[in-house]
Amino acid sequence: MTASAPAANLVHKDFLSVLDLAPAELHQVLDLAASMKRDRAAGRVGKQPLARKHVAVLFEKPSLRTRMTFLIAVRELGGEVIEAPADVVFGSRESVEDVARNLERWVAGVVMRTFAQQRLADFAAIAPRLHVVNALTNEEHPCQALADMLTFRERVGALTGRTLAFIGDGNNVATSLAHAAAMLGVHMRIASPKGFDLGDDVVERCRQVAQDGATTTLMRDPVQAVQGADAIYTDVWTSMGQEEESNKRARIFQRYQVNDALMAASGPGTLFMHCLPAHRGHEVTDSVMDSAASVVFDQAENRLHTQKALLALLLAS
Repeated sequence: MTASAPAANLVHKDFLSVLDLAPAELHQVLDLAASMKRDRAAGRVGKQPLARKHVAVLFEKPSLRTRMTFLIAVRELGGEVIEAPADVVFGSRESVEDVARNLERWVAGVVMRTFAQQRLADFAAIAPRLHVVNALTNEEHPCQALADMLTFRERVGALTGRTLAFIGDGNNVATSLAHAAAMLGVHMRIASPKGFDLGDDVVERCRQVAQDGATTTLMRDPVQAVQGADAIYTDVWTSMGQEEESNKRARIFQRYQVNDALMAASGPGTLFMHCLPAHRGHEVTDSVMDSAASVVFDQAENRLHTQKALLALLLAS
């Protein structure tokens, strides 16, 4: 049996947001990722769409899962990885735009983790021959959402009509998750303290791209949000760059902790999801993280498979 190969390129040259994919393309990425996962488990090796291609990994923020899985993904697809120091790429030696102009002469793609989404968009726009992948910005984390939805689908089957409850800060992870949920027909409820809601612009975009009647609902009460949900998702209360707010946020978010009582309020069979790293004892308790309901390490594993599929489709010649 032959290993999986990409069927067709994606329409957009970059993956800066889940919204860069059409719904059919999002399904295509997930389907190819599932096939690649089966092939890898069976030891099947097929075509290498990144053969003789180089991919630069440019990280301005710390990373474990994203960095490791992208390095492995590029190599397993037959490509070569270039890791440039952050102070060279993002420092004061030259503009980021000039860095992009240089890189497009040497590499096929760039995987970038930076702060502002606009910085990433400017980088991608200035280099028309360069494929750029968002490995996390302050505003969005689309690669995480791909892995989340593959994991969710593995556990519950068809996603249309399912309900996902996100508890906590309406941050970059929540944004990309909401985009993906809407496009896959998943109802999403986001329970956040006042002042930490998902942006109105994000909710509106979700409404515009929603498939099969999917809804995106903002709430205050975490107990109400989880009732009847197929999965409960949370993230850290304090994201990278917000460390000075950690004590304040810990007080505000305390009632949004995912614990045994909140899991019980959702009903039997509910999954627990987290993008990691987790601050145990803060947004989630050990008893939930280590429970049979937890699929957090499946999500982490699936970062590899979904990113392989994304790169294969994005960079296929």
